[in-house]
Amino acid sequence: MSEIVLRQYEKEPRKFLWKIITALVCVFFIVLSSSTINLDGISKNGIQIAKNIFLGIFNPDTELLFNFVDGVPYLLLETMCIAFLGTLVGAILAIPISFMSATNIVPKPISVIGRFIIMSIRTVPSIVYALMFIRVTGPGAFAGLLTMSLSSIGMISKMYIESIEDLDTKILESLDACGCNFFQKIRYGILPQLFPDFISTVIYRFDMNLRDASILGIVGAGGIGAPLIFSMNAYRWSQVGSIIIGLIVLVLIIEFISTRIRVKLARG
Repeated sequence: MSEIVLRQYEKEPRKFLWKIITALVCVFFIVLSSSTINLDGISKNGIQIAKNIFLGIFNPDTELLFNFVDGVPYLLLETMCIAFLGTLVGAILAIPISFMSATNIVPKPISVIGRFIIMSIRTVPSIVYALMFIRVTGPGAFAGLLTMSLSSIGMISKMYIESIEDLDTKILESLDACGCNFFQKIRYGILPQLFPDFISTVIYRFDMNLRDASILGIVGAGGIGAPLIFSMNAYRWSQVGSIIIGLIVLVLIIEFISTRIRVKLARG
């Protein structure tokens, strides 16, 4: 047995040199990246501020945390609405772009144009979109909604395209043989295959948008991010703690629910 293992081991290609070179390249990039980190910018107050934030989480402002009129629950609801509507609009707009980009649906030149549009949308960070829409519509929830919608299109379209290109064409051929018309093929051949994947993608994106909506509020795009940055600027750490606790609870609940739904869709 040991001889067989030894012979097999001797047959393995010797790649020690490549492994050493790869390790050296990794070390080089780690050292290069580390050289850009400047610790001189950390002031003595930084550690105290971090300590205050940490203490604020354990000593939250309960009046703000449980104020359902204009406190944390209301702000979380607004954030969730921005994320939900942004995801919904983005998911709807992504459908025609995805079909236009799927190589098994349209000719290749058209699919290249569709993919170029998606890549163009994906290259711009969502915070840049937020700053653009704030200039157009003014700060508020509507700017956040537009930002969420546009930034969702890129990722959702990419996932949609993969689902469309994995379509089982034999089912469509069978429906063709049965004499089904175009709409019947969509109803009984395409939608049942795509629906679980599409819903799963939309839920996953909603989960991401919920976190992004919290960040976009910092630049004025609505949601709970704006009160968070105001509280930090005013050194009201108990309020910061209340908002962070609310965010953690909301994200955990949404993640638990979305994971259960996606698992259910995947396993049937």
